[in-house]
Amino acid sequence: MPILYLTEDEVARVLTMDLALETTAAAFRKMALDEAVNIPRQRCQTDHVMLHVLPAAAKTLGAIGFKAYTTSKAGARFHVTLFDPKQGGIAAMVEADLLGQFRTGAASGVATKKLSRPDASTVGLFGTGKQARTQLLAVCKVRGVKKVRVYGRDAERRKAFAARLAEETGVEVVPVEKAEDAARGLDIVITATSAREPVLFGEWVSEGQHLNLIGSNFLGKTESDVEVFRRAQVVAVDSREQAKLEAGDFDGAIKAGVLHWSDVHELAPLLVGRYPGRESPSDVTLFKSLGLGVEDVALAVRVVELAKQQGLGKELL
Repeated sequence: MPILYLTEDEVARVLTMDLALETTAAAFRKMALDEAVNIPRQRCQTDHVMLHVLPAAAKTLGAIGFKAYTTSKAGARFHVTLFDPKQGGIAAMVEADLLGQFRTGAASGVATKKLSRPDASTVGLFGTGKQARTQLLAVCKVRGVKKVRVYGRDAERRKAFAARLAEETGVEVVPVEKAEDAARGLDIVITATSAREPVLFGEWVSEGQHLNLIGSNFLGKTESDVEVFRRAQVVAVDSREQAKLEAGDFDGAIKAGVLHWSDVHELAPLLVGRYPGRESPSDVTLFKSLGLGVEDVALAVRVVELAKQQGLGKELL
């Protein structure tokens, strides 16, 4: 059977944040109903390259496949491979850098819609890269955001980032010189950095905030200190199983006895009401995103459908 191949440019022609939010929410609901399977990220490496593989299947979405990507000094390269859910042959291969950015943003968007206060209107953002961009795009879709404060270490980069995102979102986006100004007194705080040491501290966290921590997926990296977890009434994660392998943000809090795995809820059952989530406007809620294969595979299926409708892609024999 022919295999459809989509490039990054072709993905960009059909991919929107609305689509990513819709598809990611559906994938989480399928997980809650035991209609999807997500396998935690597997890794192996040579002296120069690390391979990361995230398999998943969602039978009622007609989706089975995996995302695979490599990281090296030369950068990262991403692909999603989809298989025919009935016959098993390869159906499509999708370049997935942009797709991964959007699904990660969408996961935080879904969590923010569930856990943040409905009247949340101010956002603090740590990070000025590609992932930070889609985090903000998603949050602005699910809440009536009026003002954003952005912090990054490079002054020129954060200024340029703020100008670009203001244009993309139609929201006031202000670069700030001090990290704490991207946290104190704001309704939603997002960390989307490559930091190995905390950038967000519990002393900056205030009542009623919702926090999205998305930068770390290695046990040796954390974007938050232990005090952040001491302040949080609700802690959610996309996958508890994967978090035990990768959530460096949780590691210190677990070892200090501030956080226990029994206190960590998965987002999927939260979405369908099996856990209460936020119970008070003063609650501090936290979502730790690691990135799941089921998010990639579910979104890639929809991207392929739309690409076919528009005659995009190249068939490989």
